[in-house]
Amino acid sequence: MELTLAHWLYGIVTFIIILTMIFRKGVVLPTLLGTFLVATVYNQSIVSGFTSVFNANLTAAQELFSIFLIITFMVALLHSLKDLGSDKQMITPIQRFMTNGHVAYFILIGITFIISLFFWPTPAVPLICALLVPAAVRAGLPLMGAAMAVALAGQGMALSSDYVMQVAPGLSARSAGLDTALVADKALVLSLISGGVAILIAYLTIRKKMRKPDHPMIEKELAAVQGKEKKDREPSEPTSRWTKVFAVLVPLSMLVVMIYMIYTKASGGRMGGFEGGDGAAFIGGVAVLLLALATITYNKMQSLERISEHITDGFVFAFKAMGPVIPIAGFFFLGSGEFSGSILSIGEEAPPAFLFDLVQSAQTFIPENAILTAFGILIIGIITGLDGSGFSGLPLTGALSSAFASSSVDASTLAAIGQMGSIWTGGGTLIAWSSLVAVAGLCGVSVMDLVRKNFFPVIIGLIVSTVAALLIW
Repeated sequence: MELTLAHWLYGIVTFIIILTMIFRKGVVLPTLLGTFLVATVYNQSIVSGFTSVFNANLTAAQELFSIFLIITFMVALLHSLKDLGSDKQMITPIQRFMTNGHVAYFILIGITFIISLFFWPTPAVPLICALLVPAAVRAGLPLMGAAMAVALAGQGMALSSDYVMQVAPGLSARSAGLDTALVADKALVLSLISGGVAILIAYLTIRKKMRKPDHPMIEKELAAVQGKEKKDREPSEPTSRWTKVFAVLVPLSMLVVMIYMIYTKASGGRMGGFEGGDGAAFIGGVAVLLLALATITYNKMQSLERISEHITDGFVFAFKAMGPVIPIAGFFFLGSGEFSGSILSIGEEAPPAFLFDLVQSAQTFIPENAILTAFGILIIGIITGLDGSGFSGLPLTGALSSAFASSSVDASTLAAIGQMGSIWTGGGTLIAWSSLVAVAGLCGVSVMDLVRKNFFPVIIGLIVSTVAALLIW
């Protein structure tokens, strides 16, 4: 295969992007400039370079907009529940089951995981830390143990699978040219393995530090948590009987949605099979209806304006979380033969596949070894997670997974492995400048201490899940 100058430029820019991530700097600027340079050289036209930069971002935005919508509606729903006070009511009854530190640890993990699956960890963390963490500490769980539980279950296990909203597997799959459901199913399994191992190891490190409910340190740690709660969260007062109604209706609705989706998947598609984009659309539609009902119930007279505010807040959150991913995805879409034709505006001409061509030309120098390939993608995922996002590296790991796929390990498995490395690292368990700051701050612990406590459990969990992926698939 003959490589052009544009191919080499694409490879150099990809290397620069990885290097930039290692130094914990933003990669939006290199991707924008890289898209311009590659397109200009390939079409031998500066004008084409300008149009291709726009087309790349437009293509990425079109492909990813469904992701922005599902984030928007779920965050808007959570805000409407805060108006009613139903967000507190949903989890307050759970506090009574926290009878000791050991039980509190696993209850905290379970509830954090479930809430984070539906609402994402970042908007869910204030709710959990304000209501469940104090109860867990009061039961005898050390404050650092509570912070580890929230981070590992939410920022790690729930976010790395992202099985309900399917933002992460959607990014990985689109970049690899795969169906989202293929990556989502494997990512769920790997996230549970990684999380199970990490949570067990973390428990073994703190179990001897569990306290009795009358321990003098409990009041000191409670003061740290409750001080943060008063500063960062103004609790909503229940407004009416509808507070409890929605506290039951929302989780029950989401449970029914999940059961139906699992049933259609298990039935082999006989019921239509809500997978990938269809599953996200189904959940999003349910969330919109619940949002409308909750807003009308809270204040009928102001509901027209209030629902607009909630949706606007949801969009702001979505674009803050995902906005930088668009130019990054645009650059890696340029490297895919599926999208490069429309980005470069080359009409009927055969579109180039820059990244795939580069990897294919180097196949003779790369040993076809499933273990080396899988751990190579994992390491790249971990490196891309160093930017503190977790999502910005998914277009790269997805594209590389497609390029490195072989008879011994398929692209969907590699994409799921890369997703684990990127999100467990940058999503909020190993990087102090990520959303882990919110967990540490709301729990009243040092973020650097939390990173150190999480490090070995998470790394061991990722290694075990990668080995498991090779054995299972």
